[in-house]
Amino acid sequence: MGDLGPSARRFLDWLADAGVTLWQILPLVPPGPGESPYATTAALAGNPWLIDLEGLAAEGLLTAEDLVAPDFPLDDLDSQAMKAFKAPRLARAADALLAGAHPAFAKACEAFRKAHPWVDEAALFIALKADHDGQPWWLWGPGLPERDPAALAAARKRLAVEVEREAVLQFLFDHQWQALRQHAANRGIRIIGDVPIYVDRDSVDVWANRDQFRLDEAGNPVAVAGVPPDFFSDLGQLWGNPLYDWERMAADGHAWWVRRLRRARELTDFVRLDHFRGFAAFWEVPADAPDARGGRWVEGPGRALFDDIREALGELPLIAEDLGVIDEPVVALRDGLGLPGMRVLQFAFGEAPDHPFLPHNYVEHTVAYTATHDNNTTLGWWQDTSAHVRDHVRRYLAVSGQDVVWDMIRATFASVATMAIVPLQDVLCLDGRSRMNSPGVGEGNWGWRVRAQAFNTSLAARLRALSTLYGRAPAK
Repeated sequence: MGDLGPSARRFLDWLADAGVTLWQILPLVPPGPGESPYATTAALAGNPWLIDLEGLAAEGLLTAEDLVAPDFPLDDLDSQAMKAFKAPRLARAADALLAGAHPAFAKACEAFRKAHPWVDEAALFIALKADHDGQPWWLWGPGLPERDPAALAAARKRLAVEVEREAVLQFLFDHQWQALRQHAANRGIRIIGDVPIYVDRDSVDVWANRDQFRLDEAGNPVAVAGVPPDFFSDLGQLWGNPLYDWERMAADGHAWWVRRLRRARELTDFVRLDHFRGFAAFWEVPADAPDARGGRWVEGPGRALFDDIREALGELPLIAEDLGVIDEPVVALRDGLGLPGMRVLQFAFGEAPDHPFLPHNYVEHTVAYTATHDNNTTLGWWQDTSAHVRDHVRRYLAVSGQDVVWDMIRATFASVATMAIVPLQDVLCLDGRSRMNSPGVGEGNWGWRVRAQAFNTSLAARLRALSTLYGRAPAK
């Protein structure tokens, strides 16, 4: 699936050669169903499947024999095969560290756990979930859903080995990620992280903080999150996440959110707040609704949340993902906080000249995209879109459409937007078979892989030429 090792460093080297100074990533969390990074068992944790085994062997936690791997598909993730290979090796590495194979690492791991109390809670949750064959926490044995102290103590004792392993894996992930982030910084590249607004019901975040969510006595959501019908779905999107009890959160200065964003800033240089509009008003859907059409807008926490975050953490480099149904209160909150929003070029065409996503209507304090991870690739979009939209693209960009993907990249780079982000699939001119995610579709997403051969000097030169032309590349 790729990892945090030499291939990732080579990718960063290629980005630097291409004049790229920003790398936007998906959430780094343990992925949920369908390998989605927007559904996770632990929102503060790192994805242990990204741990580099070569790096563990170099530290004496694995042997050379452990690195002998079967052939995996080059273009798509085979998650079952990957996990079957990596799981026993990650367990062996964790056991080796716990057995004293690397005293310096053991000391650093202890310090990491002390500085991050959430690690032990997440490790216990993950171990308990495995012990219950993957069942959600509200179906666990007596006392555990309610977090009865005696039941928790017994579980920690019974699953001590598994809990320790999971905690060590969190340390190893963090150690490798921070090294990779430093490599990026050394190459002049800053990383944009991603914080989804909601968390999964079946997560340590809800299990350990039930009072922060709108749940009944049995732990069932009173209402769930989603969005109304939009560009992506006529039925809306029924996400099913439990909603926050914003009044309760405000009572302790939104401490839950402060912890979450503190962790995000430990991992990345910028933080993209997914579904920013939900902080102004969110779409509340009855828990038993079959789809999202029967929901209603409810006022969100607004500025009070961000004032508490700023008081605790200072000014944060946030990006507001302000897509979807955007009204004046959302704009007022975004602008009042001084946050840049997003403009997506694919959404601009076929509309009136005053459409805000057409580049001549951009403002400087914004982030421009050809597309996001939820869109089709630009080539796939071009192939599927209407003749009316294609005609508008040709006339607006003054192009023939023969090289439309790079024409769109050029328009994004040429805009006044402070930041310009292009999905890697667009840089490689890939069609819809390489799409990252189709919203509302539960399977077949998040599996795209890129081959190392893609990162060649000619492609880097083409990207650098545009970056230099429009003042986005650093001076050599």
